[in-house]
Amino acid sequence: MHREIILSRSSIRLFLCAASVGLVVACAGAGGPAKDETKPQKQVAKADAKKAAAKKAPGAGDKCFQCHQAKGITGSALRDWVASKHATEDVGCADCHLTDDSTPEAIKKGPARCVDKKVRLKVSSRTCGECHGEQAKQFASGKHSKAWIALKAMPTTKDQPHALIDGEKGCGGCHRIGRDEGKCDSCHTRHLFTAAEARRPEACATCHMGFDHPQWEMYSTSKHGAIYRMQGGNWDWSKKLSELYGPKADPKVAARAPVCATCHMPKGDHGVRTAWGFLALRLPEEDKEWMGYRAKILQGLGVLDDKGKPTGRLGVVQAGDVARLTAESWKKERARMTEVCVSCHATSYAEGELAKGDAIIKASDKLMAEAITIIQGLYKDGILDKPKDYPMSVDLLRFYEVENPIEQVLYEMFLKHRMRSFQGAFHMNPDYQHWYGWAQMKKDIADIRHKAKELRAAKSGKKKRRRK
Repeated sequence: MHREIILSRSSIRLFLCAASVGLVVACAGAGGPAKDETKPQKQVAKADAKKAAAKKAPGAGDKCFQCHQAKGITGSALRDWVASKHATEDVGCADCHLTDDSTPEAIKKGPARCVDKKVRLKVSSRTCGECHGEQAKQFASGKHSKAWIALKAMPTTKDQPHALIDGEKGCGGCHRIGRDEGKCDSCHTRHLFTAAEARRPEACATCHMGFDHPQWEMYSTSKHGAIYRMQGGNWDWSKKLSELYGPKADPKVAARAPVCATCHMPKGDHGVRTAWGFLALRLPEEDKEWMGYRAKILQGLGVLDDKGKPTGRLGVVQAGDVARLTAESWKKERARMTEVCVSCHATSYAEGELAKGDAIIKASDKLMAEAITIIQGLYKDGILDKPKDYPMSVDLLRFYEVENPIEQVLYEMFLKHRMRSFQGAFHMNPDYQHWYGWAQMKKDIADIRHKAKELRAAKSGKKKRRRK
């Protein structure tokens, strides 16, 4: 056995020697000993890999990107774009910022800040629609697309400082969503442009807060909002709304409470419409008592004259899409909202809660109509001087640009407290509805009654002194 092992080892040595001789012969036949090219080959491979990576790197072949990077400008835009889906899909700067025949005229006429005079800073939803056609079409049919028109149609917008409106430091900053046929980056912030970001309610909070539309405050302190604030950070916002909500949602990732987009953008619809519209007004109205209140409010808006006939102001309401002017349009939006509610609640409960919101609008309109009537009487009797550019009634659309403190109370009653009264109800926030809305309206009407008596008494006293 030991001998067999020795022979086997000898055989192995003989095999290795033969192999070595063969290798030397082969090298000699090839022109000499083989060179060790292992190191250079690795270096070449690494260099090739770097070149390939550079070609694939976002912005590597984009002249705009390279120029901005070299000059050290718009760093946040470059950073966000690199992390965006646009970058992975090779949608570059020129695809959005270069003007062409489809660019809105307002953008074409704007200043060119780039050496390439075809480049514009502003981008329209029309440009986005080249890839996102369905969403752009939905947006164009919705209220957000009318926001700039509605702002410009207000009678005192022209009197405001340029920085507030066209400079977008005031009202223009939110109403810009409808500027130049629409600004998608109002919700999908540039240059990341993610749907996940726009699905979260914070995306809406910048504009839907404060004086006349504090939906963020109402929602975030409601039960719906409280659940979101406690648990929403764990929900996967990269998923579509249909995957987060409703019967198709995975129970492991399903959202427990609605957010703005759940109710106002069902199935991702970019129309964002509601049954009542911004002003909570609809025509026609089957309830005759309520129609009487509404007619008075429409007179206050300058939409109806003293005979109940439409004025030129009706076009302002239509252009801004801030009211529902047909029964069909109101019913359509109410049915859509009911469908959203019943995905979580019983039909009877959903319909009942929405009907309560309607009832609050009627109650609020009753107070509003009385307030308008009182101040109309002060104009009629010459106690208040009525500016020449007012319509036949008070002018609620002048907002804070009014002459007398009693008119300031009326303006706040309409645009601040009436809004909170009905919006608080529909956003399921009882405290906000009552104390920030309804209770304030009751205070307003008491103030208006009292101030009207004082004004009449003062006028009467002047007349008596003149007689003496």
